[in-house]
Amino acid sequence: MQLIHRAVVHDLSSLYCWAFVSRNFFSVSCHLIETRDFQHREPCQDLKRLSSLDILISKVGKGGGENEIFQSLADDQCCDGVPLSYNLIETLLHRFKNDWKSALGIFKWASSRTGFRHSPETYDLMVDILGKMKQMDKVRELLEEMHQGGFITLNTIAKVMRRFSGAGMWHDAVRIFDELHTLGLEKNTESMNLLLDTLCKEENVEKARAIFLELKEHISPNAHTFNIFIHGWCKANRVDEAHWTIQEMKGHGYRPCVISYSTIIQCYCQEQNFSRIYELLDEMQAQGCSPNIVTYTIILMALAKAEKFEEALQIVDRMRSVGCKPDTLFFNGLIYTLGRADRIHEAVHVFKETMPKFGVARNTSTYNSMISMFCHHSEEKNALDILKEMEDSGLCKPDVQTYHPLIKLCFKNGLIDNCLTDILNDMVKKHHIGLDISTYTLLIHGLCRANRFEWAYHLFEEMIDRDIMPRYRTCRLLLDEVKQKNMYGAAEKIEDLMKKL
Repeated sequence: MQLIHRAVVHDLSSLYCWAFVSRNFFSVSCHLIETRDFQHREPCQDLKRLSSLDILISKVGKGGGENEIFQSLADDQCCDGVPLSYNLIETLLHRFKNDWKSALGIFKWASSRTGFRHSPETYDLMVDILGKMKQMDKVRELLEEMHQGGFITLNTIAKVMRRFSGAGMWHDAVRIFDELHTLGLEKNTESMNLLLDTLCKEENVEKARAIFLELKEHISPNAHTFNIFIHGWCKANRVDEAHWTIQEMKGHGYRPCVISYSTIIQCYCQEQNFSRIYELLDEMQAQGCSPNIVTYTIILMALAKAEKFEEALQIVDRMRSVGCKPDTLFFNGLIYTLGRADRIHEAVHVFKETMPKFGVARNTSTYNSMISMFCHHSEEKNALDILKEMEDSGLCKPDVQTYHPLIKLCFKNGLIDNCLTDILNDMVKKHHIGLDISTYTLLIHGLCRANRFEWAYHLFEEMIDRDIMPRYRTCRLLLDEVKQKNMYGAAEKIEDLMKKL
């Protein structure tokens, strides 16, 4: 990545334009290029140098409903020449996962192409995107289409129930379960567990319990059923009920396993009740249920977050003494712990030497931990070197979390017009990573603190255009800024939005 100032970045292969005009006048935020307005300047033959992915991204444009986007793609001769594949469509849907209108427009356009038929995976992905954005009527329409094509699986049902429950429509999640037979699926232990798990994860454990008491006369529970409730009670911070569930589990002839205990241990970790954790570890050993690497990783991370670094490293010794083999997640936690303890050289040693020695692969979180550590210590060059190493490795790709520490470092060091510009262009243009609510929030707050309120407000408008609802505190912060600058129209728009939150 070249950290140089770019006055204007303008490339039709990119979805974003980062424009900075003279500081004496104004600073303009990144915004979606209205590529359709430029099509008369860029004939199809000039786009041949672009990949199929870049061509389609450049043609989606900014704003509009899914039908408008569908029509734009369908009417474009360049898009007609793009060969479709499952991988291409999945990549596009992931790219626009926070922009459901664009995602659905692309999905419908692909469906209309002669000879192309969506896979069950792309259907499930589209269902999940719509559900995440709480477009439940669209989800129902897509489910009907999937049912007609015979694409509905238990995986589909799991996503749908989770999204209904997440939207506060748990009755609809239960109704989906009740209607499984009409979708060609059975009401059995597996599907019951999906429903119970959905409700428990959305903090409806009492409702799940009531439904279970009705169903257990007809559908037999298994060990996983009780582990779901242990997790649900712990999520609700009701650890006594979780302990009681272990006894109920034994009453049905199932032995509590490492998952059962590890879930309760995680609950105690959240409370930082480490004395109780060590008691449970001893209890597990006494019952012949040895902790596994997941158990040790949970405790390691909890101790690190409590800044008990030496105690955390003793967990590493305890794990080694029982011959528990480390994995990627454990090493990620160890790197995080060493970084928080300011033992940077040891963290680097684990990353460069120990993980390869044990034959443990790095993943995106491993690289993210290293980048975050270097950014925390303002070692910009080392952080960027790790980012480049991840890009070159071919093992994994950057995600949104990769860039958050880098963005924070830009604000910390005042590198807004050059470093921040390059980072955002890399996210959007190079890796096709869409900005989510956390990234927008981070950017808007940082820009306001840096007195770049025009750019912050443009990002705010971009969020609204993409149907991403800003958080209240973001609106409050931005409202104060625009009022000080006498931007009355912007202030009125923000106040109207705040009334809806």
